[in-house]
Amino acid sequence: MKPLFILAMDHRDSFERVVYHVAGVPTPEEDGAFADGKKLVFDGLRAALTLFPTDQADAGVLVDEELGAAVARVAPDVGVVLAMPLEKSGQKIFELEYGEDWVRHLLVFHAKYAKVLVRDNPADDPADRALQAGRLAEVSAKLIEIGVPLLFELLIPATDEQLASVGGDVYRYDTEVRPGLTVDCIHYFQSQKVEPAIWKIEGLDTVEAAQSVVAAAREGGRDSVQCIVLGRDAPIERVDHWLQVAASVDGFNGFAVGRSIWQQPLVDHVAGKINDDTAIEIIGNNYLHFVRAYLG
Repeated sequence: MKPLFILAMDHRDSFERVVYHVAGVPTPEEDGAFADGKKLVFDGLRAALTLFPTDQADAGVLVDEELGAAVARVAPDVGVVLAMPLEKSGQKIFELEYGEDWVRHLLVFHAKYAKVLVRDNPADDPADRALQAGRLAEVSAKLIEIGVPLLFELLIPATDEQLASVGGDVYRYDTEVRPGLTVDCIHYFQSQKVEPAIWKIEGLDTVEAAQSVVAAAREGGRDSVQCIVLGRDAPIERVDHWLQVAASVDGFNGFAVGRSIWQQPLVDHVAGKINDDTAIEIIGNNYLHFVRAYLG
C-alpha cells in the first residue's frame, strides 16, 4: 500500500474566523468567499500534481461538504483520493454534522474515506467518554456495512493536571505524556468496537513512541490498520521531524497536513498581498515540501 499524502482543509469554524475574520452567521456573500478559498487551496494541490511522485504515493484531500462541495465533486475525477468529515465542527463531544442523514451526504460524493475528529483523554469524565464512544461505535459499524473505511483523527488535549506534571511545558507533554495517552485512547476505542482503517495521529517525536502507537493500532489481529501524521498547524521544522520519524516506522503510511500548507498564503491572498497564481504556487510548493520530507 502506497503512502497517502492528504491535504487537509475540512476546517470550518476556524477557517471562517482565522482566515476571513467572520464571526457569527455568515452572509451568502461570505459563504461564497469561503468556498472560493477552498477551491483556491485545491488548485494549489492540483498544481502540485504535475510534480507529484504518483509511482511512490497517492495524493489526497480532506474536505467538508459545507464549504468544499465543489472540491469534493471534482477530486476523484482528477485522481485525488477523497476523504470527508462526519463531525459537526467545534464540538467537544463527537456529534454528526447531518444527524441521521449522514450516510446519504457521504455517499453522494463517493468519498474513499469517512473521517471523524475526536477529542479524548483517559482523564476525561467516564460518562462523556462512554457517550462519545457509543456514537462512534454506531458510525464505525455503519461504515463497515456500506464499505467505507473510517479515518479516525485523535486529538488529546492536556488536562491541567497533566500539564502541571511537566511544569506547564507543552513540548514535554507532547514528548513525555501524550504518546502513552495515545496508546490508552486507541485501546479504549477498540474496546468500544470502534474500528478505524486509519488512525490520524498527532506528531510523535521518537521512533519508539511511533512504534508503540502502531503496535496498539494493530493489536488483536488488526494487521492492515495504518497510521498517518496530522500537522496541528505546527512550525514547518517540527512537522518535518514528525514526518521523518513516522516514515521510518512500519505501520505509519503518510500524512494529513492542512494549515501548515495553506493558512498563511490564503490569509495573504484574502488581505490582497498576493494574487491567485502566487497563492496557488505557494500552496502547491508547501504541499510538495512535506511530500519530499516524508519520502526523503
